[in-house]
Amino acid sequence: VQLQAYGGGLVQAGGSLRLSCAASGRSIGSGTTGWFRQASGKEREFVAWISWGGLTTYYSNFVKGRFTISKDDAKNTVYLQMNSLKPEDTAVYYCAAGRRYSNAVNDYDFWGQGSLVTVSR
Repeated sequence: VQLQAYGGGLVQAGGSLRLSCAASGRSIGSGTTGWFRQASGKEREFVAWISWGGLTTYYSNFVKGRFTISKDDAKNTVYLQMNSLKPEDTAVYYCAAGRRYSNAVNDYDFWGQGSLVTVSR
């Protein structure tokens, strides 16, 4: 299973970016897909997950109302639309595939390489 995250970049505070996570070797419809992030010097933290059917989503409190996770089964891709970005959102964003609905890093078996998001003031 391979996951490739892309779409990061530099954006001003208040701007938007959309991250994509393309999966190969595994259907995104066969389990949970999550987004995590890791800022420099900090631990990796949960951002959002989407269920295998796409009907259930869950967000961390610090992105709720600003970020939206979605998926396109035909493209085998999960997205993270990020709006109203803040400097504290600066981090490397990772997508991951797991077998259960979870916020925990250890519940995800496969990880993408990460995509850097930098939000300037």
